[in-house]
Amino acid sequence: MRKKKRIKKILIILAVLFIILYVAVCNILVSAALVPSFMERLEAFQSLTEQGLEAQVHTDDIQQNRTESLSETEEWVQSADSEELSVTSEDGYRLVARAFYQKDENGEQSHKWVLLLHGYTGWKEEMYPIGCRYAAQGYQVLVPDLRCSGESEGDFIGMGWTDRLDNMLWLNMILEKDPEAEIVIHGQSMGAACALMMSGEELPDNVKAIVSDSAYTDVYSMFKKQMRDWFHLPAFPILQGAGMMLMLRGGYNIWEASALEAVKKTDLPVLIIHGTEDAFVPVSMAQELYDAVPGEKELLLVEGAGHVQAQDKDPDTYYGTVFSFLEQYGF
Repeated sequence: MRKKKRIKKILIILAVLFIILYVAVCNILVSAALVPSFMERLEAFQSLTEQGLEAQVHTDDIQQNRTESLSETEEWVQSADSEELSVTSEDGYRLVARAFYQKDENGEQSHKWVLLLHGYTGWKEEMYPIGCRYAAQGYQVLVPDLRCSGESEGDFIGMGWTDRLDNMLWLNMILEKDPEAEIVIHGQSMGAACALMMSGEELPDNVKAIVSDSAYTDVYSMFKKQMRDWFHLPAFPILQGAGMMLMLRGGYNIWEASALEAVKKTDLPVLIIHGTEDAFVPVSMAQELYDAVPGEKELLLVEGAGHVQAQDKDPDTYYGTVFSFLEQYGF
């Protein structure tokens, strides 16, 4: 009898220890993936950067085109009429953006606008080369730091899901500045997933098109892949626990955070772009997203491009496709 009680007590202790360890691992995983200050302490940013560089495609044409683009962008940024903007999110965080304004030969500003959205662990400056190209086409350009990135405050990286609501504030700001604005939302990676997530919301009629470059279908599928690639861990049961921890700590649900489900609801024209050699977001996700769009759409797969490298691998095709696509809808 005593032996049975001892065994029962040991089993209870082991179960409690397992639960404590499970909760701790799930919490650490959430912080390691979504809290920049924690990531820095773990040197996770450095690790992810190194993995990113190793996984990217390294060819002379990509490097040369990138160098030329950065040089052109630097000249534009230095000479452009720009201002810093800020808004406060519904949960009290200060979000920061920079707007760039263009005038035509008559000194008039066009009503064409682009909202540019950066990727995971990124910042607004990464989108300036694309902004430079839009500016050359006469667009007013607004580039925010998404929450918990760059100069914007936040608790957790939103993976596009919390950002979809934050970015409504930037749309409102554009409309305050220009009630006649016609807006394109163009994102890369997480920013692209965010743009597609926004497409499923009730957007102002002023939003005319979405350009998605290297988007993932949904946050759960992306985390499932990265659990294996980054942490060398199985998704089950750790991701289920991490998802619950994120709901408690960060206030959003990774099972609801789906660009794929959002685009099924949109009536906007959508351009899907992806590199065929993307090691981060499988190119198959681009096809899934394209197939899910019910209305006007176009798919551009850039051969030999890695993750968000399409504009540097083949800039003529990339920007030519973007602007010809938008021209079809009055831009």
